[in-house]
Amino acid sequence: MKSIYIIRHGETDLNRNGIVQGSGVDTHLNELGQQQAQAFHQRYADLPFEVVLTSALRRTHQTVQGFIESGIPWEQWAEINEISWGIHEGQQNTPQMHEEYTTLVRHWKAENYDARIDGGESAQELAKRMHHFVEQLRSRPEKQILVCSHGRAMRCLMCVLKGKPLYQMDHFKHANTGLYKLSYDGTSFHFELENDLSHLENIPSL
Repeated sequence: MKSIYIIRHGETDLNRNGIVQGSGVDTHLNELGQQQAQAFHQRYADLPFEVVLTSALRRTHQTVQGFIESGIPWEQWAEINEISWGIHEGQQNTPQMHEEYTTLVRHWKAENYDARIDGGESAQELAKRMHHFVEQLRSRPEKQILVCSHGRAMRCLMCVLKGKPLYQMDHFKHANTGLYKLSYDGTSFHFELENDLSHLENIPSL
């Protein structure tokens, strides 16, 4: 039996200011994001994690820095990078961008998984990455695994882990440092917590 903890990165200034990040904008955590990361570490530092798996983007590295600094082996996996939002990345959200995004999500909900923002990645391409990562989770020898990824990437990852169609991606919430805890019995993944934020209960908003 494996225990797998999957969290979203902590808050960045771009999160707060409504600027699209995606995979092409490599930002740092802001002050609140650092507090969120510290709170998660304080809650779970005593668990015997055998490996930390992050995306290749620094906001995930910083979120689990406390675990990395304790000497737990750390690997970066571009497979769990955030989706590429193409020409939207680095841009302040506008009514036109919002309309393009909602149109894209409508396409995905209609099972048109090849739809994308100009210059960006499709749901089908994102899912391909996630399937490869899940196969790695299944085959790894470690029994206690910590994973840090991104919002849309995690929505897709949860569909793959649960065997759900991609049109259900938006059913999965993803607050900053929200925790999905699951176990793997050699055949199936079983979810115990979904977007759990109990480790943040003593952090005031900044």
